[in-house]
Amino acid sequence: MENKRSYTEMMKSNGAPLSHENMINVYIDMLLNEILLNKEKKQLMEEIDKTLDARDRESFFELSAKLIELEKRFGI
Repeated sequence: MENKRSYTEMMKSNGAPLSHENMINVYIDMLLNEILLNKEKKQLMEEIDKTLDARDRESFFELSAKLIELEKRFGI
C-alpha cells in the first residue's frame, strides 16, 4: 500500500491527466494510508504512555523507535 509518488510526480511522468477512475484510486489510497497511520500512531502512543506510567525505560525506547520508523514510513 506504500506509494511514494505524489500526484504531481505522476502528472509530470505521464504528461497527461489521470483518468477519473485513476484519480479516485489515488484519493482512496491517500485516505487508507491516512487511516492506517492514525490507527498505528494512536496505538503506539497509548503503549508509550503505559510504559511511561510503569517507568519501563527499555520498552519506552523500543516503542519510541517504532514510532519514529512509522513516521519515516509515512513521510512525516
